[in-house]
Amino acid sequence: MTDPLHSDLLRLAQEAARRAGDLLRDGRPADLAVAKTKSSPIDVVTEMDIAAEKLITDLISEQRPDDGFLGEEGASTEGTSGVRWVIDPLDGTVNYLYGLPTWAVSIAAEQDGETVVGVVAAPMRGETYHAVRGAGSWATGAWEGERALACRPAPPLEQALVSTGFNYVTGVRVHQAEVAHRLIPLLRDIRRSGSAAVDLCDVAAGRLDGYYERGLHPWDLAAGDLIAREAGALTGGRPGERPAAHLAVAATPGVFEPLQRLLEEFGAWHD
Repeated sequence: MTDPLHSDLLRLAQEAARRAGDLLRDGRPADLAVAKTKSSPIDVVTEMDIAAEKLITDLISEQRPDDGFLGEEGASTEGTSGVRWVIDPLDGTVNYLYGLPTWAVSIAAEQDGETVVGVVAAPMRGETYHAVRGAGSWATGAWEGERALACRPAPPLEQALVSTGFNYVTGVRVHQAEVAHRLIPLLRDIRRSGSAAVDLCDVAAGRLDGYYERGLHPWDLAAGDLIAREAGALTGGRPGERPAAHLAVAATPGVFEPLQRLLEEFGAWHD
C-alpha cells in the first residue's frame, strides 16, 4: 500500500503539472519562433518559464507551506517538513520556442533527500507519466485509463536505440559529438529529442533502450529518473555513482552496463 503522504504528494504534483502544462500550451504565441526582434522570442519563453514555476510553487505552498523548493527558475527554499519539491517548469525550451512538441513539465518530491514522487507532463503529446517509489510507473494518454510502464527487454547493444542530448557550451558540444561519433557504429542508432525528462520517460515506456547525457541539473533528472527506475530501468552516472551533472545514464537492464562501460571508456564525463 502506498504511503498516504506519498499519495498526497502525487496528487498535488499531478495537479500542478497539469495546470502548468495548460498555461504553457495555451499561453504560447503562435508566431513565437518568428518574432521580429532577436530578443523577444527568448524573453517570451523566459516569461512563460517563470510564470509556470510560480504557478507550481504557489499551488504547492498553499497546501504545504512548510515544504522546500528547488527550481530551475530560481525557487530555492529549505523548508522544515522534510519534503522538497524539485521543479523544471519547462524542460525542452528550444523545442517550445520552435513549436516542436517534445517539451514537458517535470515535478519531483523528495522526502529526507530521496525522491519519492515524480510527475512528467508532456502536453503536446497528450501524455503524463508518474511514479511513486516502490509502486511502479504509470502513464495516461490517448489510451483508456492508466497504463503501467515497463522498459523494453534488453536487446544486444548493437540493436539498442539510445537517446542523448548536447550542451549549449561549444567546447562541451564538440566533445559530446566525438563521443556520439564513436558510439553510433556500436548501436542501432542515436536519437536526440531535446528534453531529458521526456527521454527518461521514453526509456520507462519502452520507446528507447537507453539514454545518456552530460550537464544535467537536479531538476532535469529528479522526476524522470524515478519514473525510469520504477519501470525497471537501471540508472546511474559513472560506474558505481548516481546520476550527476557530469553524467546521467538510464537504460534497460542488459543495455545499461555495456553502455555505461563504453561511456566511461570514451570519456563521456570529461570536461
